[in-house]
Amino acid sequence: MGIYQIHGISDLLKGNRYPGRGIVIGKSDDGKKAVAAYFIMGRSANSRNRIFTKKNGEVFTEPFDASKVEDPSLIIYAAVRSYENHLIVTNGNQTDTIYDGLKAGLSFNKALESREFEPDSPNFTPRISGMLTFDHGDFTYQMSILKSIDEEGSACARYGFSYPAKAGLGHFLHTYVQDGDPIPTFQGEPERVAIGSDIDQVTADIWNALDADNKISLYVRMIDLETGKEENRLVNKNQ
Repeated sequence: MGIYQIHGISDLLKGNRYPGRGIVIGKSDDGKKAVAAYFIMGRSANSRNRIFTKKNGEVFTEPFDASKVEDPSLIIYAAVRSYENHLIVTNGNQTDTIYDGLKAGLSFNKALESREFEPDSPNFTPRISGMLTFDHGDFTYQMSILKSIDEEGSACARYGFSYPAKAGLGHFLHTYVQDGDPIPTFQGEPERVAIGSDIDQVTADIWNALDADNKISLYVRMIDLETGKEENRLVNKNQ
């Protein structure tokens, strides 16, 4: 199948101690649902001290134990927000940047021009983002990764991807290739992954394949393209 091979997401995750944070977007194999998932992992005590919470249809990272928070700037943020017919999913506070940009009439990519990778030398964690746009009973989606162009963090390289929704196909973008010191940044296009129609199975496939020591939280949303009805699953290791 070559470049058109579609992987099981659990196959991509199993045995990988640290893919970091990850976004999956695609269409269910029955062609009836839009699917978006986001997970976070952590190696430090500060990163592991987190949970996902859902409020008014939005998903936030919050401290599990507020007394142990060391630096909230890169770990506490809105991960999932909606604006009009758009659903935004990101690994940082650029969720709000995209949301505010859309309100101001900017495109997804244009809004992200004001941001770059995270300032956490020597890793320079990429900012990964996704957005689903719903129209006429279907949707398209975009993904973006902003990462350092070199090991010094001297400038930001920007990569954007746009996809039509195809039944059974999704794309998976994560911050790191694997564990390391410094941690190697994700390379290439978002990975092609199979997307099922059972939200509990999709949730289990991702959660059970993530490294047991480093996984923290997972959120999965399926949206019925005909009715707009949502299904949500939220898993926190700390709860």
